[in-house]
Amino acid sequence: MPDPSPSALTDADTIVVGAGLVGVTSALALARRGHRVRVLDRQAPGRGASYGNAGHLATEQVFPIADASILRALPGMLRDPMGPLRLDWKYLPRALPWLTRLVLNLRPAPFRASVAGLRALNERSLAAWQRLLASVDSAHLLRADGSLLVYEKPESHSKLAALESRMRAQQVPVERWEREAIRRAAPQLSTDLKGGLFFPATGHVLDPWRVVNTLVDAAKQEGVQFEQASVQSARLTDSGVALMTDAGEREASQVLIACGAHSAALTAQLTGKRVPLDTERGYHLMLPREHERLPFAVTSLERRFIMTPMETGLRLAGTVEFAGLVAPPNMARAWQLHRLSRGLFKTDLDAGDATPWMGFRPSLPDSLPIIDRLEHGRVLLAFGHHHLGLTQAAITAELIADLAGPAEGHPSTEPPDLPPRAPYRLSRFD
Repeated sequence: MPDPSPSALTDADTIVVGAGLVGVTSALALARRGHRVRVLDRQAPGRGASYGNAGHLATEQVFPIADASILRALPGMLRDPMGPLRLDWKYLPRALPWLTRLVLNLRPAPFRASVAGLRALNERSLAAWQRLLASVDSAHLLRADGSLLVYEKPESHSKLAALESRMRAQQVPVERWEREAIRRAAPQLSTDLKGGLFFPATGHVLDPWRVVNTLVDAAKQEGVQFEQASVQSARLTDSGVALMTDAGEREASQVLIACGAHSAALTAQLTGKRVPLDTERGYHLMLPREHERLPFAVTSLERRFIMTPMETGLRLAGTVEFAGLVAPPNMARAWQLHRLSRGLFKTDLDAGDATPWMGFRPSLPDSLPIIDRLEHGRVLLAFGHHHLGLTQAAITAELIADLAGPAEGHPSTEPPDLPPRAPYRLSRFD
């Protein structure tokens, strides 16, 4: 089904701003509840952060993006441009309020609340993805084969044991693997690896961009319209919302803001609330000559990056940089991932024809997304998933569809098992 020209677009009940995984999955869920939906994005669907994510369904990651160790690591973050976690010193003044909130979230009560909110989403995420992909005859795009965290240094054993204990305390399925178990499951990994933790309730997708486009095609079949336009401003009206774009004004009875790291300004215009949203700049390196190296995603505990097998090769990802939305990418950080991989395999990975990438992950200081309904239903919010956008997209779409409810005259359906809404409300930042 070809994309309609702007002049052919019809009225919509709901405008979704953002054509990444969260926006597209939500648009499809809303259309299936009877809403007439239009999706606006300045880029083609899936060309932002959704294009380059690690492809890992990281349901095991139930802890916030930072703990108390970040305070000790801050000097190194400022000094080392190639470190796994980097803060651009020129960006520090702008990032300081966000970092202050992040540090305050390390206090016991808010930290526990973040863990509970992450766990509630993540433990439902894999099943939500399986439901969604099965509904579009694309279950094969997801491999629920688990993932592995490995360690190399004897002194890391106690750190791994502590992590295992924390995971078990949160009912995260985890298995301790010794060297022989790793050799049997992933024989191309180095025999120098000491062991690791295997997470059986995780998985990966074969190609994040293919997943997005599969869901776009399904959404179009449900009547969702896609328009490539940049939203410049927004205002509430008596009947809903009006969005000014570079292609003219667009009106609807409600809007869903799901444009990731670019969501704060529109949210402030429509709700009057400032959102403490910043961006993690994530890098990946795609190795198209590497197939059959790994059966599932593998993360290095010491080197702090992930390797995910995909149908187009092996993707190395995981580096994080705080430098805002304006500074140019430092692709040396992507190439650093190949250097980090050396020694993890019996033979080094082939970086021929490799391609680097950088994208913006929307991050909130408590590591929880905002999933909410405001202004008497005229404004829906779904953003701030940091590096769990892929993991949490399908369950977020189910929450958004439940918040919006069925369109008038459309039959109500029993929602799947959904987490409580309270942890994800915008009001938690009041």
